[in-house]
Amino acid sequence: MTRPVRFRKRGAPAADDGAASGGRAGPAGGAGAPDVTDGADGADGANGANARNARAGGAKRSWPAVLLRVVVMGVAFAAMVGFAVVLARLTLVPSPASEELVRSNLVPGDSIRQYLDQPQLRDAVKQIGGNVLLGVPFGVLLPVVWPKARGLLRVVLLTALVMVLVETVQGAVVTGRAFDIDDVILNTSGALLGYLLLGRRIGRAVHPPRRRWWQRRTHPAGTA
Repeated sequence: MTRPVRFRKRGAPAADDGAASGGRAGPAGGAGAPDVTDGADGADGANGANARNARAGGAKRSWPAVLLRVVVMGVAFAAMVGFAVVLARLTLVPSPASEELVRSNLVPGDSIRQYLDQPQLRDAVKQIGGNVLLGVPFGVLLPVVWPKARGLLRVVLLTALVMVLVETVQGAVVTGRAFDIDDVILNTSGALLGYLLLGRRIGRAVHPPRRRWWQRRTHPAGTA
């Protein structure tokens, strides 16, 4: 008997070859699908280059900022020294003519009431306003000269401490001067006013606040 002959259709091996190649042959003659890893690597390289350029630009721009900060801090320090000299001349100079008139005051508000009871309003404004203005430079200059002194509570506490020391020296050493708790209150109020009006803004401009650890964000993988 003769064995039957099997006929194979033309084009079938091409289909088999395409299937064996994993389906990467396309209609345009076997061109494979694009590889997305090359694009991701290129994006990562571009991000890294941009980050390096940004750091280099920031380093170049930081020198003028540092120089300006040093100048501002130097001016503020000089102003603080000048203010300390003025404060010493106003509060630590003996006044023998007032020795029999002054008395110590440990009751808050007692001296302020006496200022307000004066017949001339100008005298009351001079006494109260002068003590308030005397504390304003503390609130303006402290956050600039000493970055750690930034903050409302710190400025108030430091001003109150300095003024208590000044009043103590007045009452213990200087002739014709006396310790007055109302002067401390008025001076501290002036420092508070100066900090809220100018000191807070100037301090943040000269010493930008640093981010806390919970405010720091982690950079995604692939970025510098």
